[in-house]
Amino acid sequence: MSKELITRDEFSDMVRVASHRLEKNAKFVNSLNVFPVPDGDTGTNMSLTIKSGFKAVNESTSNHVGTLGKALAKGLLMGARGNSGVITSQLFRGFSKSIEDKENLSAMDLAQAFDNGVKTAYKAVMKPVEGTILTVARVASEYGMKKANETNDTVEVMSALVAGAKDGLEQTPSLLPVLKEVGVVDSGGQGLTFIYEGFLEGLSGIAGEDVYQPDEVEMDEMVNATHHQSVQGKFDTDDIEHGYCTEMMVELGEGATTDEKFDYEKMRNDLNEIGDSLLVVSDDEVIKVHVHTNYPYKVWEEGHKFGSLVKIKIDNMKIQHENIIEEDEVEPEKETAEKPKEVDFAVITVSSGAGITELFESLGVTHVINGGQTMNPSTNDFVDVLNASKAKKAIILPNNGNIVMAAKQAVDLVDIPVVVVESKTISQGMTAMFSFNPEGDLDENKENMTEALATVKSGQVTQAIRDTEIDGIKITNGHFMGIVDGKIVIDNEDIIEATEKMLDIMIDEESEVITILVGEDGSEEGAKHIEEYITSKYPDLELEIHNGGQPVYQYLVSVE
Repeated sequence: MSKELITRDEFSDMVRVASHRLEKNAKFVNSLNVFPVPDGDTGTNMSLTIKSGFKAVNESTSNHVGTLGKALAKGLLMGARGNSGVITSQLFRGFSKSIEDKENLSAMDLAQAFDNGVKTAYKAVMKPVEGTILTVARVASEYGMKKANETNDTVEVMSALVAGAKDGLEQTPSLLPVLKEVGVVDSGGQGLTFIYEGFLEGLSGIAGEDVYQPDEVEMDEMVNATHHQSVQGKFDTDDIEHGYCTEMMVELGEGATTDEKFDYEKMRNDLNEIGDSLLVVSDDEVIKVHVHTNYPYKVWEEGHKFGSLVKIKIDNMKIQHENIIEEDEVEPEKETAEKPKEVDFAVITVSSGAGITELFESLGVTHVINGGQTMNPSTNDFVDVLNASKAKKAIILPNNGNIVMAAKQAVDLVDIPVVVVESKTISQGMTAMFSFNPEGDLDENKENMTEALATVKSGQVTQAIRDTEIDGIKITNGHFMGIVDGKIVIDNEDIIEATEKMLDIMIDEESEVITILVGEDGSEEGAKHIEEYITSKYPDLELEIHNGGQPVYQYLVSVE
């Protein structure tokens, strides 16, 4: 079936079927995270993200496809969960900007929209890594643009986009070393391919195979693969050279020093010369800039050329980059407090387990969002709590590398100043709270709390769900693993021995305090054995044991 134009009905069907297709295939996408811990949830995160986008489209009464595209982008933005979900929202942010004036879409409009989405997503990450969801989106767009120059049929263009996505997906193992080792594809890229396939089915009216079932050989390859990393997980802390996290918001066309017409590419290139981790987002009225540099004043001088500085911020800090462990396939639950309390200075954290929640509150956290390893909150979850708190300023502690991007997206969606302290574990979040000063300003607190993150080692003990080999360590299904700062260091059939051997690796001459959080599947008896081991072998160290009640991990351990 050929179609020259995509109308409101076709576009709505495309999004609806894409949401359905990814939801049905979410478990398979989750399985592509082969780290042998029951916390792979890329498929779940992306499914909930696209579902939020479809809900926004479905609720719109407009017959204008450009308006529906805007609704889709907003829905994805607010519902974005996990790094792959956030990147998906950026892809369709660029897509929607391209079609905002289009009542219906031609084949070329469709191809150009996907192309603009790729450009937007790549710009959102200063150091994009190939072999990820970005590669899949890029190759798909190249196929789509080529086909749009040959035909006016939107179905043919969408078919080409799907073919390109599949080609890009097949390329991911050869582009990302951790995937190449065993030939597994990127999970985020697979999720995006399902979305594109859904778009094609909704547009053409021809249903594809509903759920992909890998054959036994393929599944064996996935099961024995080294766990793959998403875009943010490829950054190397040793590469960071610039000490000031600098941000500004510029209102275009106003200000005594305005002397140039805004040129996005020129500004971005100029700023890139003086720093890294650059993000430049703009619309017709405002520019928002984030960059790590040694020359903050040069950033502000650049902004002054195009308008009035309405917001500036600088943090003297050593940025901690994400070491991603993809997470649990359990569907997230939105479980914030029914009536968030109103405060002047909100400190919002993410955790699961009643005991951990109580500990955070005792340290000064004002609001806890239920989530973490098994539940990734959405951007909207953070926005809701920030708005309900009635706070004048706020700090967010994600406590998980896969939640940081969603938390950061929330910052620009509220009217109060908010900073994200990039804690990647519960242990880091708690350590950061010891440096929190309720009388201090945001910049001071972010600097002090961020510096504190580097003073703690985070350990996790959990049970392997499959046989595999990672970083030279053979993992046996059912054995217990010790994981230190995201790296498996111990495999042992006995949970107590696994914990004790992990502690031996974590403790050094500078260690002073050990904190153990007992999970819902841990035991007080086991904790007592571990306590006896520590007091006997490390009598000079201070030890605290609490009932954390967290899922997935029997014991969470911090060494400071």
